[in-house]
Formats: sequence, structure tokens, C-alpha cells
Amino acid sequence: MSEHEGSPGTGFRIEHDSMGEVRVPEGALWRAQTQRAVENFPISGSTIEPALVVAMARVKKAAAHTNVDLGVLDEARGAAIVHAADEVIAGEHRDAFPVDVFQTGSGTSSNMNMNEVLATLASRAGTDVHPNDHVNASQSSNDTFPTSIHVAAAESTTTDLVPAVEHLGEAFGRKAEEFAGLVKSGRTHLMDATPVMLGQEFGGYAAICRMAVERLQASLPRVLELPLGGTAVGTGINTPPGFAAQVIEELGRDTGLPFTEARDHFEAQGGQDALVELSGQLRTIAVGLTKACNDLRWMSSGPTAGLAEIHLPDLQPGSSIMPGKVNPVLPEATLMVCAQVIGNDAAVTVAGASGNFELNVMMPVLARNLLESIRLLASATRVLADRCVDGITADADRMRGYAESSPSVVTPLNKYIGYEEAAKVAKAAMKEGRTIREQVLALGYVDRGDLTEQQLDDALDVESMTHP
Repeated sequence: MSEHEGSPGTGFRIEHDSMGEVRVPEGALWRAQTQRAVENFPISGSTIEPALVVAMARVKKAAAHTNVDLGVLDEARGAAIVHAADEVIAGEHRDAFPVDVFQTGSGTSSNMNMNEVLATLASRAGTDVHPNDHVNASQSSNDTFPTSIHVAAAESTTTDLVPAVEHLGEAFGRKAEEFAGLVKSGRTHLMDATPVMLGQEFGGYAAICRMAVERLQASLPRVLELPLGGTAVGTGINTPPGFAAQVIEELGRDTGLPFTEARDHFEAQGGQDALVELSGQLRTIAVGLTKACNDLRWMSSGPTAGLAEIHLPDLQPGSSIMPGKVNPVLPEATLMVCAQVIGNDAAVTVAGASGNFELNVMMPVLARNLLESIRLLASATRVLADRCVDGITADADRMRGYAESSPSVVTPLNKYIGYEEAAKVAKAAMKEGRTIREQVLALGYVDRGDLTEQQLDDALDVESMTHP
């Protein structure tokens, strides 16, 4: 472990690496290279995502198993590294990963942070474990760090995000069935349009979620391709034959995901297109959720000066000065998540475009933004479903009143009196304060035989307009 311990009460110990000695806080699980990174990058105070820490530990665990099988590591060291990695995977030692996300672009500092922590934990078993020679054996930061991002993204998407989006889609779907018979005014450009069913609108929101899952699943095959085995520049130098394939097989068993080796290691390390593609799907999901949440806000606006077609669950007071005010807080919170995801995608796009020759040099910030987007969307969609969508109620009478009083219901009369005459009816009805039916009768279209009164009633049946 350390070359020598600090004196009692000094609060630090001395560690060394290839560049010399470094003072490391007493009791810290990391060693010299991590400490250098802590001192070199006091930038944001934000560290890598917890999902990435777990994924890195999974990669190190699988690598240790494989290195033992291939004769690179002895069984005692391998078992000690595996045990240490299992502790990190279980959520222990989270404070042992202090390196800022804004660090060296390859993620070397975080890779060495993991190597040093696992080496320290493994050495407690009584066998000397070196961060580079043993924990990092047959690996490079340049292939293990992007591999870990892929593992974290695939696992988080599969186990967290997809089920959460499906959960929201099911909530919207239940409301679509509940509201299937409730007619309301359609709206285009925020202006009155021909009637729709409230259930049709909620069915649209459910479809947004179903298509979101389709988009995620369509991108996952590329995310499941792992760069492991390329080591420093994609050639696989210092890696024994069969190493990558066996590690990837171990990762598949560990996570239950069908990982494969990258078809081309130079593509996989020089660029990060699969992760950029996944981020783009997250952005698309955020765009769809933005539309749905804004619709919920508009339809629930009021209670007296807005549309007030639906009522969202009352969750908390909406104003520090206006008593009784209640706001659409969960749609608003979700909209902020969507804004963050869209912004994160811009950063991921720039980061993904930052491959130079054999390496992408913005992987930590790419990982941070991508995994944060997955985490935020997974949390927000579940909360939106459980605390908002499930409790939505509708004002059927108010919605029908809007639909029947809208001048747009004149549209089915086009086939009887023509577009221009129908436009005259709509404008006159608005001016005179009449319904469309009253205005048609007042202008004599029935008396002249343009249509019968039964045809008029059938044409102005707002429910039939929703299923022409």
C-alpha cells in the first residue's frame, strides 16, 4: 500500500506513483494518482454518475476473473479484486470516488481512482495488489472507461428507463380508456378546431411513451457493443488472446444483457457514436414529454380564467402570497427535466464529435450528461405517472360545452352549403352570439332546401365528428 504512513495526528499519509510522492488524506481508499486528480481538477464539485462507478467495478470484476483464467493473475489476487469490486457494486465506498467529472478526457483519472480503491480494498485480504499491474491488467483507460459508459448506459436504460417510460405509458393508456367517451373541442394553433375525444388525446400521450420505448430499444444494439480489448489505441496491445471475449461474456452473465465486442475497435474508441445516438433518443423522448406536459398544463389551467377541462391532483400550495392557489407542479418539474435532457444532449453531441485519431477526449462529460439524462427521465416519468396522471379527473360538461359552442363545428356543413357559406355561418354565429345550428336556421339554409333539419342535426353531432 503506502510507502510510509503519516505521523499520528497529521491527517495524511504519503503515497507514491511514477511521478513521485503525494500526500493523501489519512483513511482514504484512493492513492497517489487519484489525489493528483483531486488537486488538479477542483472545477465543478460534481463527480461521475453512480451508475458509472458501478459499471466500472463490474468491468474490473469481470477482468479479474478472466485474468485468473488466462494466467495473468494468481487466484488470490483475482479473488481479492473480485471481492473488492463486489463491495463497490453493492453501493459501498461511494465517497471513495472524488474525482471531478471535468478531468482528463479519456477518463484515466477515474479509471485509476477505481484501480486504486480496489487495490487498497483487495490488499486488506493480505496479498499485495497493485492498481496498474493487477487491477488494470490487460486493460487501458482508453478501452475500459468507454466500455464502462456503455455498460452503465445499457443497464440504466434497460432496468430503469424503459420500465419507467412503459409505466407512464400505461398510466396514460388507462386514462385514455377512462376518457374514451368524453367529447371536447379540438385545438390547433391554440384556437378552436373540430371536436376530439379526451381519450384520443390521452391515447396520443400513451403512444408517445410506446414509441419512446421503441426508440430506446432500436438504439440499444449499438450501445451493447463494447470497446473492451482495444487497450491504448484499438490494436489490443498487452491484451492476451481471448481476454475481451471472456470479459464481455462475464459482463453479460453479471448484468443479464447481451453485450458483444465492438465490430471495429478504432471506431469504438475514436468515436462514441452509439452513445450520441442514445442521447439523441433521450432528447426525442424529452421533446415528446414536453408536448404532453404542456397539454396537461393548458387543459388544467384555471380554475376560472383558464380552460379547466381537466383537474390535476392538488399536491401542494402554489403561492406564498395567494391563498388557495394550486399549480401543475409535476408537469412543470417534468418540463424542467426535459429542458435539462435537451441541454445534456447538446453537450453529448459536442463531446461525441471530439474524437481525435484513436481516442475520444471528452468521455467523462459525455458519460455524465448521458447517464444523468437517463436517471432524470426514469425518475420523472414514474413520479409523473404515480402522482399526477393517475389522479387526473375531467369536467365532461365543460368540455362538451366548449365543443358544441365552437364555430369549428360548422366544418361538416361544407358538403351541404360549401366552404364559403359555412365560413359566413361561423362568423355570423360568433357575431350574433348564436350556436351554429341556430345560425343555420336563421339564415334559411333549411328553408331553401340546402339540407334537411335531420341532416343538420346529424352533421352537428359533436361526438360523430370525432369518428367520421
